[in-house]
Amino acid sequence: MQSVGASLRSASRTVTRAVPAHSVASSSQTFQLQGIQRRNVSLRMPNFKGPVAWLRESLAPNIRQRNTQEEVEAARKQAAEKGQLSVFESVPSVGEGEAGDEAVPAWKKKTYTEHKYSTANFKISHRKLNLLSRQIAGKPIDSAILQMMFSEKRASKRIKSMLVVAKSHAVKLKSLNEQKLVVAESWVTKGPHQLKRYDVKGRGRAGLKTHPHSRLHVVLKEGKTRAELREEERARKLKRIVSAGLVREDVPIRNPGPNWAW
Repeated sequence: MQSVGASLRSASRTVTRAVPAHSVASSSQTFQLQGIQRRNVSLRMPNFKGPVAWLRESLAPNIRQRNTQEEVEAARKQAAEKGQLSVFESVPSVGEGEAGDEAVPAWKKKTYTEHKYSTANFKISHRKLNLLSRQIAGKPIDSAILQMMFSEKRASKRIKSMLVVAKSHAVKLKSLNEQKLVVAESWVTKGPHQLKRYDVKGRGRAGLKTHPHSRLHVVLKEGKTRAELREEERARKLKRIVSAGLVREDVPIRNPGPNWAW
């Protein structure tokens, strides 16, 4: 029985080897292989090239061809017709068209010379706040901020923050020169609502206690820079130098006293 089974198996092998492959089956396998390759290309999957070849092709630098100006304009026009422009391209610039000047807000056309800013009302006496107001008045904005950074007063942090915001607004919104900004004016006002509470005293008496609220106002203007101030101070000191001679060449002596007055 074993010899019969072995002979049958050998005969079946020879039959399968002798039968040629069907042409329809081979063509269907080719179409199937091409479909798999097209799917891999569309899905960016590696084809039957080996992982090394696929990595070399996928990681190789691709040189992007630069489009001409006509092609870019045509693509933008087509995207505009479909409503697919980005936010930055859909917003018209100032220089485009005849109505460019009308699109600019009026506050941007105006030329500003000063910027006024103030703190909010907070709990502090107007007398205490006025000490800090006098400390920053007339100083350049950077010097005033530096003074508030090293001040030991409790309200100095709030004033420093207010000065930083005022400087940013004056430079960005009103186009003032940052190097020439000076705290031209600084004053203190009382708050609109002064909290009043009962102050209980001895012997059945009662008084009125006021919790003061105040705010600080500043006006920033373009003044002279530090270099200009140093030059003026140097010129002023040089002008005060008086010659030791009896007769000056540039200014005559007025009301000279007697040389021998004893």
